[in-house]
Parts: sequence; structure tokens; C-alpha cells
Amino acid sequence: MNNNYDIAIIGGGIIGMATAYYLSSKNIKLIVIERETIGSGSTSRCIGGIRQQFSTPSSIKIMKENLKLFSEMEEEFGFSVEFEQGGYLLLAHNEKLLEVFKNNVKIQQQEGVKVSLISAGEAKKIVPSLNVDGVLGAAYCPDDAQAYPFYILKGYKEGIEKNGGQILTGKPVVNLQKKDNFLIELEDGTKIEADKVLLSAGPWTKEIGKIIGLDLPIFPERHEAMITSRMDKFFDPMIVDYRSDGCYFQQLQTGQIIGCFTPIPNVPGIREDVSPDFLPQIAKRMVRLVPALKNASILRHWSGSYSMTPDGSPIVDETNIKDLYVSAGMSGHGFMFGPALGKYMAHFMLTGKWLVDFSEFAIDRDFSGKESLK
Repeated sequence: MNNNYDIAIIGGGIIGMATAYYLSSKNIKLIVIERETIGSGSTSRCIGGIRQQFSTPSSIKIMKENLKLFSEMEEEFGFSVEFEQGGYLLLAHNEKLLEVFKNNVKIQQQEGVKVSLISAGEAKKIVPSLNVDGVLGAAYCPDDAQAYPFYILKGYKEGIEKNGGQILTGKPVVNLQKKDNFLIELEDGTKIEADKVLLSAGPWTKEIGKIIGLDLPIFPERHEAMITSRMDKFFDPMIVDYRSDGCYFQQLQTGQIIGCFTPIPNVPGIREDVSPDFLPQIAKRMVRLVPALKNASILRHWSGSYSMTPDGSPIVDETNIKDLYVSAGMSGHGFMFGPALGKYMAHFMLTGKWLVDFSEFAIDRDFSGKESLK
């Protein structure tokens, strides 16, 4: 095997696979290196939501493009990815958050997103089973969506391989050096050379970066999720409760309810263990919002890693080491960001130019801002 490549991508989750997919059509020699199996890190553990409701123009533009890309996948791949536009319904239980929603909706509408600020009564019309006690208002975008991560990874994998790209799985990276080109050493002793390298290894990106001298402000933390058995479909949008004891959940095409919440305090580190109090807590929180869920049967419970940055936005840029790129620190939004970030990063790696303004994702930004809808 000739182990010399034009581009090596370290990480086979949605970010790395999307980037490889778009690069693979450009007649370059490409390899994806994944420590376990495709999507086995954060992507396979996410709940599949796709929203345009962010607070900065760049993130909103990216998500508008993503919605288009997700909607085209069934035709592009030749099979369904269970893409469904059921919307996102964000609930405000206090005046401060309602004001945040008002400001964000203005920005989102300026970017052409079909989103509106609605009353508690209007929210209940969208989800008749919703308990709106204490709800002061909501932000609602009917075009926001959901999709099935495993089918999307399947489509990318088939496309990469069809275009001649190579995918190595079960191959952790143990060394990364830059001489005339990049030298990558894998745990089994395999050595790979590449002209350009992308670090897109999710929560492992920081430690791989350290090998070559990067200090990336990416901090993994554990998040847990669960899914119920199938129920008759009775609501469409992702319901998001931003209270400190809130949660977010949606009903899939299959009728299953999938959901999670952000732990307080956070649980740092790359972890896949689960806590005994998560299930009773999320059950309590979900039933408080939708009492009809009181008889739902939880089928499975798991955890995975968010890769957080100080401001809640990803790092997508070339590093100070020429031809070494980073696309990581997705802060829980990797799946929904993935297709467009892959498309834009592929173009940037080949041309040195961004298709949209990516300055808010720059590696050398001051990180003082905050994504208000993390």
C-alpha cells in the first residue's frame, strides 16, 4: 500500500466524513483515519436535531445551507436519511430568555429564516399536549428538522469510497509530525504521509493537537441521552426547555421519543459511562412539559461527549502550522453543522478561500463572545 496522500483526515465522525465526501470528488488522493468505527465518537450518540435558530449571522447562514444539503441527501445517496422538517419550538419561562429570543429572531429573520416569536397559546396549538404553565413565549421555526445520523454516515462512506477515497478504521493516531510533509503514525505501527491534514476527531482533537504542539481550547464533557419505545405520533417539533432543570426532546418518524438535557454542573472528560439519576430526572422533566409521556417506556440510555469551546462556537480554520487544519469544538452542534462545514472546509483546504465569512470560527479569535442558544 502506498501510504502517501494529498490529504489525511483524522476523525471519521460527521465532520471528517462530510469534508472527505466533498474532497473525494476533486480527484485527490485522500484517506480518513478513524480510531474506532465510523461515527463511533459523538456522531452516533447524538439525537439528530437540525436547527437554524442560532444567534450569529455566520452560524445561521451555515445552518440554512445545511438544511438544503440535508434535504437533498435522499436523492443524492439513493436512500432515505429520515429527514423530516418537524420544526424546533424553544420555550421561554422567564423575561430574560424571552428578550434573548426576541433579539435572535430579528437576526434570524434578517437572514431569511422562517422563524417567529409566538405566545404560549400559539405554542400549545402547535403541540396540543404541551403544558404551557409558566411559559411566557416561544421561538418557533417550522422548517427546522431531524435526520438519522447513521444513514448520513453511510451515504458519505459510500460516496468517499466510490470516488476512490480510503477509510481506515480501528486505527488510533499516536504520533503526528511536520517535516517536508506530515508524518502520521498509527497505534499498529502504520506510517502515513500527507501534504495536508485535517484534525476533526471530536473530543480527541485536543490531545492529538498536543502531539504536534497545538493548545486548542476544546474541552470534552459527558452528556447523556435516552430513547423510548415506539408510540403513536402526536407531536412534530423538537421541544427545548432552557430552564436549569429543563431538557430537549423530539418524536422521531418511528414514533420513538429521543431526548437529553445539559447536566449542571458539567461532567468533564471523554466518558461513555451513564449516571443512575439521569433517567428519573429526564422522565420528570419531560412529563412536566408533556404529561402524555407519563406512560412512555424508556428503551435505551447512553452517553457521549460534547466538545466545548469557551464561546460555544466551533473552531474551523487553518492552524499556525501551514497545511494543518482544525474542524472541531462543535459544542453539541456537530451533527447539524456537519454537511456545510464539510463542504466549506473542503473548498478552503483546496483554494485557501472561504465561501462564507468564517471569522467567528477562527482559531485565533478572543472567545469572549457567546452563542446564546448553545
